[in-house]
Amino acid sequence: MPIHVYQASGDEHCAQCRNGFEQLEKMSAEPLSNCPQCGAALRRCITAPAVISSDGHLLSPGHIEKHGFTQYKKVGQGEYERTAGSNGPDKLKA
Repeated sequence: MPIHVYQASGDEHCAQCRNGFEQLEKMSAEPLSNCPQCGAALRRCITAPAVISSDGHLLSPGHIEKHGFTQYKKVGQGEYERTAGSNGPDKLKA
C-alpha cells in the first residue's frame, strides 16, 4: 500500500495538516477530503516514490562486517586479499 501525503488546502488548519501528514492507504481508497483532527479541507500532494534500484548495498564492506562475514577480493592468480571483516587471514593463496 502506498503512503499518500496530505496538506491543508485553505487558511484553516491544525498543527497536523499545516505542514502535511502521511497516510497509508490502498490505491483504490478515496482520497481524504478533510483533516481527521480538525476537519479542515485537504489536498493530496504528489511526492517522489521511494525506489530501491539494486542490491549493491548488501555487498558493501560495512554491511558485510555488520553481519559478521568476511569478504575477500581477488588480487592475482590464486591470491585473495581481505576487504571486509576481521575473521580469517589478511591474504589467501590458492
